[in-house]
Amino acid sequence: MKILLIYPYFIEERRHDEDIKAVPMGLYSVGAVLKENHYEAEILDWHEINRTPEKVKEAIAEKKPEVIGFSVLHGNRWGAIDIARAAKQLNPKTQVVFGGIGATFLWEHLLTHFPEVDVVVLGEGEWTFLNLVKQFEEKHDQGLSEIPGIAYRRQAKPFKTGDPEPIKDLDSLPIPAKHFTYQHVSSSRGCAWNCTFCGSPQFWGRKIRWRSPQNFVAELEMLYRKGVTFFYFSDDTFTLDPKRVIEICRLIIEKNLRIAWYAISRVDQVDGEMLYWMRRAGCIQISYGVESGSVKIRKALGKRVKTEHIKRAFALTTRYGILSRAYFIYGAPGETWQTIQETLDLMDEIKPLSAIFYLLDVFPGTRLYSELEKKRSITDDIWLKKMEGIMYFETDSTMKDDLVLDFGKRLRTAFYEKVHSYGEAIELVDRKDLYPWHADFCSRLGMTFSHGDYSRIEEVKEKAETADKLFKKALGYCPDHRAYLGLGIIRQRKGEFKESIRLLEEGLRHWPGSEDLTICLGINYMNLGDFKTALDRFAKFPKSRAAQTYIDECKKRLRDD
Repeated sequence: MKILLIYPYFIEERRHDEDIKAVPMGLYSVGAVLKENHYEAEILDWHEINRTPEKVKEAIAEKKPEVIGFSVLHGNRWGAIDIARAAKQLNPKTQVVFGGIGATFLWEHLLTHFPEVDVVVLGEGEWTFLNLVKQFEEKHDQGLSEIPGIAYRRQAKPFKTGDPEPIKDLDSLPIPAKHFTYQHVSSSRGCAWNCTFCGSPQFWGRKIRWRSPQNFVAELEMLYRKGVTFFYFSDDTFTLDPKRVIEICRLIIEKNLRIAWYAISRVDQVDGEMLYWMRRAGCIQISYGVESGSVKIRKALGKRVKTEHIKRAFALTTRYGILSRAYFIYGAPGETWQTIQETLDLMDEIKPLSAIFYLLDVFPGTRLYSELEKKRSITDDIWLKKMEGIMYFETDSTMKDDLVLDFGKRLRTAFYEKVHSYGEAIELVDRKDLYPWHADFCSRLGMTFSHGDYSRIEEVKEKAETADKLFKKALGYCPDHRAYLGLGIIRQRKGEFKESIRLLEEGLRHWPGSEDLTICLGINYMNLGDFKTALDRFAKFPKSRAAQTYIDECKKRLRDD
């Protein structure tokens, strides 16, 4: 039986799209279960296929699937519906299954209004989807009622078989890395908290279920052997159990997995010892949900963390050479210019090195959505509109569009205008065994100002100067390849070619085989008019496309001379 598992497209452009670019982990997990049970399953990342819509029918016609499963968030449900319609037009017998958080909380709406959807898988879908596929092979509907955790039409009306049972032993699931390659991983399921804007507690449950450290690191190792060296640890709160975190980090180090990774935490769930081991094991960024500097707003959002915990977490994270990233939400119930100012004041105190500002939106499965339903402000019929989500301020008559947009603009502008000073204020813990990681941290951040995201944002001030200071700070800890390259490029841009050559040659004494340092060095010699020496440098990398361009230019100039 041919099965396609599709991650469908979204219909709106977004300021930050990194959160939707990755195929959901659950789709790989479902695919692994199917493959382990000898089904032909293929995963299609179609989150951008709307740019070439003609390929939808072409691909489905070519692959001829008997079952198509969609991973449905709220924002991509219209993409899933459109693709399902196309599949049904090609072959009405194709079984269409929706799953994921968006489908779970809108199962009745989807089955009522969209005949393209045959079955909705509720909650965790690995074993449920497998049982459903087996039932499809039997080619009769009577057995569907015996599968817990699904919804379908019975006598032309939406019918739910019952709530799904959470998977108690996560190690019992096959590791998807045996069959697929990806970067997003998770060592647990569940969220112990209950923020009003988040659907995770209701979807996964508030009781945390853990994978064993050995099982999780085995997955990392499989992917590492496939060439994956950067990961997103996507647990809702990776740091919840310090002993377990340290054991995972020790295993990563023992297995010599030279990886870098991001994690997510709460500000009241970190300590210095754990951060030390996380840094040693490759953690380079931790994201914290700060949400607001206003205690009143945090309370309205169900974010029960203390201001002193926020300050402590950001200070500790930075001290251990891990980039602290803050998530802020604006446009919440009770938001005013006063609460926005409180957020700005807190931001100045915690000095995040990265920040994301979200306008509060409302989705099914959240407490906020349930409260609006009780007030009869909204019903599920609102999702018949071709939109991705509901902004909270649209349901609050006291909040005006222009005002809320001004809130967001003020927050972003203030952050970008001050982030250079946050970078310069870094103080790192004085532990000599962390010096190489400190150097890496400073040079990595320096590159963000000189070549990365901040270099392209107009509001960010003193980009080159900040990068210069961070590169020098890195070299104050130990030789660092990125710092030598960054300083060499900055001096080159300033026309200080001899100083750039000095720095790059110093770097090459540590990394004699570095293509980047060598090419940058050769460009300096070209700028000085010494094309023969430049050619000698570029010739060390005859197979490099970048070097070849300069080789051709040097030869031309030497012939002309």
